[in-house]
Amino acid sequence: MEGRVAERIRDALGPLGFEVHAFKVGWYNAVLQPAFHLPYPDDTLAFVVLSTPSMFDKALKPFVKKERLKIIRDPVDQCVSHHLSSVKEKFPDQKVDIIFDYEILPSRKPKFLAQTAAHVAGAAYYYQRKDVKCDPWGKKKIYGVCIHPKYGGWFAIRGLLLFPDIQVPFLEQSAPVDCVSTEEKRIELLEQFTFHWQDGRYRDIIEVKERYSEEQKAYFATPPAGRLRLLGL
Repeated sequence: MEGRVAERIRDALGPLGFEVHAFKVGWYNAVLQPAFHLPYPDDTLAFVVLSTPSMFDKALKPFVKKERLKIIRDPVDQCVSHHLSSVKEKFPDQKVDIIFDYEILPSRKPKFLAQTAAHVAGAAYYYQRKDVKCDPWGKKKIYGVCIHPKYGGWFAIRGLLLFPDIQVPFLEQSAPVDCVSTEEKRIELLEQFTFHWQDGRYRDIIEVKERYSEEQKAYFATPPAGRLRLLGL
């Protein structure tokens, strides 16, 4: 069942520069405190959706061109929302719930922890302080970050697709690729991300197959108010 559903989602989102990875809600809930649990049975089928570097040209620019009079929020959020919502049409007989990465609860907590979801789905390895054996940071706050085996840090986690009526007790979990495997590299990664994330060096901690184009880097480096102008709107 999972295979057929995954294929249909990949057919819809793959050509637009998105990547999709299946997981069971129970895998996600098992590693988090109850406050962050997703309110579904453990065997519920879910997918985490990532945008790869090609999403900018394949999905965002065509979307903005077509919808430019309707863009009121962030173009990327609206583009992702449009394409993920259109996945529902591929499943007329199924209930499909969508949670976007930018949604928050009334408590101001995010509706889901994106990096944890990517890790349990085997999409990208979530490197955290606990992955460093000899912690050099003392009392400093150190943030964790996901690294993709192909794109390094040049990707984003955009949302979850959940299928409340599909239970997949036999789905097998695949571990994410541990691509930053030395202690020195992990320390370097976490320091770059925590203290210098703006310069983006952490994204190239591994040899990457593809990264954001110069146009895309400029777009994301521009404050939201100026982004439409960059796209020629």
